[in-house]
Amino acid sequence: MSTILLRQGRVIDPAQSLDVVADVWLRDGKILGLGPQPYGADVVLDCRGLIVCPGLIDMHVHLREPGREEDETIATGTAAAVAGGITSVACMPNTEPALDSRSAAEFVILQARRAGNCNVFPVGAITKNREGKELAELGGLVEGGAVAFSDDGAPVSSAEIMRRALEYCRMLDKAVLVHAEVLELTQGGVMNEGVVSVQLGLRGMPAVAEEIMIFRDILLAELTGGRVHILHVSTAGGVELIRQGKQRGVQVTGEACPHHFLLTDEAMRSFDSNFKMSPPLRTARDVAAIVQGLKDGTLSVLATDHAPHAPEKKERELDQAPNGIIGLETFLPLCITHLVEAGHLSWEQMLAKMTLHPAQVLGIDRGTLLPGRPADVTVIDPKVQWTIDKREFKSKSRNTPFDGWRVVGRAVATIVGGQIKMCHLA
Repeated sequence: MSTILLRQGRVIDPAQSLDVVADVWLRDGKILGLGPQPYGADVVLDCRGLIVCPGLIDMHVHLREPGREEDETIATGTAAAVAGGITSVACMPNTEPALDSRSAAEFVILQARRAGNCNVFPVGAITKNREGKELAELGGLVEGGAVAFSDDGAPVSSAEIMRRALEYCRMLDKAVLVHAEVLELTQGGVMNEGVVSVQLGLRGMPAVAEEIMIFRDILLAELTGGRVHILHVSTAGGVELIRQGKQRGVQVTGEACPHHFLLTDEAMRSFDSNFKMSPPLRTARDVAAIVQGLKDGTLSVLATDHAPHAPEKKERELDQAPNGIIGLETFLPLCITHLVEAGHLSWEQMLAKMTLHPAQVLGIDRGTLLPGRPADVTVIDPKVQWTIDKREFKSKSRNTPFDGWRVVGRAVATIVGGQIKMCHLA
C-alpha cells in the first residue's frame, strides 16, 4: 500500500474537535497521523484552500440489488457515492428478496467488494420478508455483517413485534431504524395532507401519521432500553417528540434529508413525480422546525434516503409513480449551500452529522481521522460554484428535483481504505 500526503488542507474532524491547517498522512490503508512524519510520500495531494475531513457516511441508501437492478445496482450506487464524496453507505433491506438472512447480508458485502468503490454496510430487515409478522434471524444477520435493523418503507405496525425487536437489538447492541408511518392514515396518499392537497384535489398523508409512530417507538425504546433512530423526519411534531425523548434520556436519534429542509408541498403544484416521496414534502413550518432541529442537535444525522427509480417508473401518473428521489451526488453541495453558507450550521456541526454521528448510530469504526483508523477521507472544495446536472450522474437513475440548481461546494477527492477512488486535484 502507498503512503499518501494530503498537504496543508483545513482539517476538520468533529470526533476530535479538530479544525486546523495541517498535513494528513495515510499509510497502509490507515490514518497515520497529522503533521511531520518520518516517511516519504508516494502520492502528494495539494489541499491548500480545501477542507480535509473524515470520509462522509450516508446511513440511509437504497441500492436496489438484488431484485431491482433496472433502478440501481451496488456497483452504480457506490460509484455515485464516491462521486459525491461519500466513503461509506448503509443500504436498506427493501430489496427483492429482502435482506432478512445472513446470506443476503453477505451477498451485499461481496458485491460491494467486487465493485470496489466504497464501504457498504447492510441494514438487516427487522421481520421476515419485511412483512411485519415474525422477527427475522437478527443474530444471523449480524454474523453476516448487518450493522442495524429496519423494515424501511414497510413500517412495523405491531407494537409487540417492535418491542421484541428493540429488546433483541439491545442485546446485540444494534439500533433499530424506524420508518415512522401509520399506514391506515396514509393509504392512497400522494402528498402532504393540507391546504395544497385540498386545492389540487390529491389525497393527502397527514403529519400525524408520522408523529403517532415516532411517539410509539420512543416509548418502546424507553421501555426496553433499546436504541431507536427515526429515519427521514419530516414534521415539526416529529422533531419535538425526538427533542422531548432526548430530554428524558431515551436512546433516540433522528435524521434529516435535504429534500425535507429545502422543499415544501408547494412543489407538488407542478404535478412532477420527482417531488413525490414518503414521507412527503411538508409545509414551510415543518421545514423551519427541521432546520431548528439540526441547529440544536435534536436531529444529529444528515442522510439522503437515496431512492433510485428507472425513468419509465417515475413517468407514470402521479398516483402510480413510486415514491423517492436520488441524492448521493447532490447531498454534500446542497448541505453546504443551504446549511453552512446559509448560516444555520458551522462546518464542524454539519460534518459531525455526516461522519461522527452516523458512525455512532451504526456502531462502525469510521467517521474520524484518529491515527490507526481506516483511511477514509473526503476532500472538499468549499467555494466552487456549479450547477447540478443530472446527465452527469454516476447513478443509474435520474429522479432528482434538484437538476439545474446552483450550488456551492463539492467533493474533489474521495479516498476509501487508503485508495484514491475519485480525484479532481492536480
